Amino acid sequence: MRVRILGIGMGPQHVTGEVAEALRDCDYAVAVDKGADDGLLALRRAVCDAFGVPLATVADPERDRDDPADYPAAVADWHEARVAAFERVLGERGGTAAFLVWGDPSLYDSTLRIVRRIAERGHVETDYDVLPGISAPQVLAARHRIVLHGVGRPVHVTPARRLREAVDAGQDNIVVVLGGRHGFEGLEDWSLWWGANLGADSEELVAGRVGDVLPEIAAARRRAREKAGWMMDTALLRRPQ
Repeated sequence: MRVRILGIGMGPQHVTGEVAEALRDCDYAVAVDKGADDGLLALRRAVCDAFGVPLATVADPERDRDDPADYPAAVADWHEARVAAFERVLGERGGTAAFLVWGDPSLYDSTLRIVRRIAERGHVETDYDVLPGISAPQVLAARHRIVLHGVGRPVHVTPARRLREAVDAGQDNIVVVLGGRHGFEGLEDWSLWWGANLGADSEELVAGRVGDVLPEIAAARRRAREKAGWMMDTALLRRPQ
């Protein structure tokens, strides 16, 4: 069987022509269902509906999300449970299946690792390819009309839970993803360009000196979550010169 890993940005409006053509060639898409309030699953359904592709779902395995002592091991166990769940669906249905990845498959997403593991296990003979999508940092830069780095300078990308580590290591131009519960306290003099639910109807944007906009960001996070039922934020932080 064939699996196509397709980056879809934040919904139908971000689907590239290349991904649209690939999706129309698929027999179905497959995704996890996190429950009745799974707003991201609803957006995946919208993509499938836009291109006339059925969506098969599996229940998302349990995962320890409260900063477990061994975070990599907790994620590895969760991935292995997802592998088994997806493997059952692929084995039963066969054909060509699509995995619809928010943003781009190369950036803070587990789908490639999971599909590679399915192929390695060999229970379902699997050939797969990957098509890129529009990522949250790209949308953030476009919305704020900025370049993510200075002239000839690097940009460091990190999940929010490791932001302090990046700052302590001397990084001075940082894209922060997977924020949610993590904030920017202690960085009050840094410049910030921030966005939540980028590309969705519930999008929120804030920019300014961190110390001046922290209350505004807290309120924007609440609005985004209340409107969409979920909240994902991305930010660019730049150390003062």
